[in-house]
Amino acid sequence: MTNDLPISDKWIKASIIGTIWAASEIVLGSFLHNLKVPFSGNILTGIGLTILISVNYIWKEKGLFWRAGIICALLKTLSPSAFIFGPMIAIFTESLLLESSVRIFGRTTFAYIIGSMIAMSWNLFQKAFNLIIFYGNNFIDLYTNLVRYAEKQLNIHFDIFWLPLLILLVLYLLFGAVAGVIGIRTGKRVSTKPVNSNESYLRDNSNSKSHSEPSRFVFSLAWLAADIGIITGLLILVGSSKWFYYVPAVTIAVAIWSFRYKRALKQISRLKFWVIFVIITMVSAFVFTAVQTGSRDFVKGFMIGIEMNFRAIIIIVGFSVLGTELYNPKIRNIFLKTYFKQLPLALELSAKSLPSMIASIPDVKTLLRDPVSLLSHLISQVDARLNEIKGGRGDSKKIFIITGGIEEGKTTLIQELISKLRDRNISCGGIYSPRIIEHGATTGYDVVDIQDGKPVPFLREIETDRTQTVGRFAIKNEGLLKGNDALSHEKVSNCSLVIIDEVGPLELKGGGWADNLGKLLGSGRNHILIVVRKSLTEKVIAEWALTDFQVFDISVMNFSQISGTIMNEIL
Repeated sequence: MTNDLPISDKWIKASIIGTIWAASEIVLGSFLHNLKVPFSGNILTGIGLTILISVNYIWKEKGLFWRAGIICALLKTLSPSAFIFGPMIAIFTESLLLESSVRIFGRTTFAYIIGSMIAMSWNLFQKAFNLIIFYGNNFIDLYTNLVRYAEKQLNIHFDIFWLPLLILLVLYLLFGAVAGVIGIRTGKRVSTKPVNSNESYLRDNSNSKSHSEPSRFVFSLAWLAADIGIITGLLILVGSSKWFYYVPAVTIAVAIWSFRYKRALKQISRLKFWVIFVIITMVSAFVFTAVQTGSRDFVKGFMIGIEMNFRAIIIIVGFSVLGTELYNPKIRNIFLKTYFKQLPLALELSAKSLPSMIASIPDVKTLLRDPVSLLSHLISQVDARLNEIKGGRGDSKKIFIITGGIEEGKTTLIQELISKLRDRNISCGGIYSPRIIEHGATTGYDVVDIQDGKPVPFLREIETDRTQTVGRFAIKNEGLLKGNDALSHEKVSNCSLVIIDEVGPLELKGGGWADNLGKLLGSGRNHILIVVRKSLTEKVIAEWALTDFQVFDISVMNFSQISGTIMNEIL
């Protein structure tokens, strides 16, 4: 594991979810496809959606769905296959559509079911897009002529162009609704069932080897650029010239690719491809002849079929070629400089866990007997797996100290930082303490629970001699209770960053937020940011024996520098 870049809890959780999803796709996908089970793709999609929904009853962070989708898509393509983009796009889009539904409607039954239905329906749209990409606009003409031929033969006088697609869409939506209901049932069962932490099927497997392109293959950015140019040129040639130009050109390109890329011919060397090739060609010839009538139309239809199939060869082999070159380590390292810089680390975690996860999935007969119980059992182990990863990688949470003088803008900076964290969907909790100013003078401080945003009076100017005080201010009991509740384990357990504004003389005497601060530091579950006056910084560091921390002095650093550093550390 790369140690110079810490991986956030959100990406660890996404790697766990994505690994479960990918394992189900690999194990059950092989079974379903080998038996030629109808709607096998929909069944696999339904299982994936069920996993996402059920885990959301345990882990409630935003952004887990699409992250898990990326992990699952990449795990299915760790070993370059003949065509990687279709599965990657489908899996990621499904997770993104479910994420969007939950973002819009909240974590509700309605959101899960609607999101699952929309995500499932994407399979139909992608299949239509794929056919158009593979075969071009000629496929639309072929479909249109088939419908016209059916109308003529059946003596139907109304437009049935959309009827087959609408029937399929209804079936896909029903599949999605069923997957959503199963996911909700599984999630509710898991959330109310105690987890047996001693029985985890999600063990790490550090010695397992992920599938990758053999080391003898020499990646080349120049070849990648050339491949893109060749694919583009061939597609233009097929669409704008006669067959005696594009057939030899495509044949030569495929021959060249076959020498460099061992798997480029994998799909078109299979019998299934040539059966489809012949069917598309002959159906095209028949349909165009039957609709338009005439011997020349048969030849025209036959050549349209040839054109469609050669376009498909370019797409299938060409995308296989691109898929191989895109595994270039230089391209993967680009992720480290982007918002997805933690993706390689999460993928590494998933690749190590995938073999043992696959082994933990039982045979299909067991799954079919009681799928909800099986999924409940697998999902119930995710917290245990999270703890294993965090314990095994020597995970250390970051401690940040923001310091400055009195009325120098520490709390204002905290409020701006909270807003920026929320814009990036980074969960944060804790407290901040805005000043109360009357007639130009500070008369007290409120305490605000960051998660609910409600201010409660905390410090006010002394009213009686018997009141507990901090300097010239009296402590309001309701504010003290509010602040400690906001810092309790129950409130901040799922927060990536916990903020305490501020730690001062009261805490150094054991009062205020001292007890919860000690517990937070001891648990190591959250990144922690504490605000301290410059004059007390060394005392706070010594009191809690802090050894690994970063100090930001707002008198010498601006907001962008401080917030940028903190965001980079916890993302």
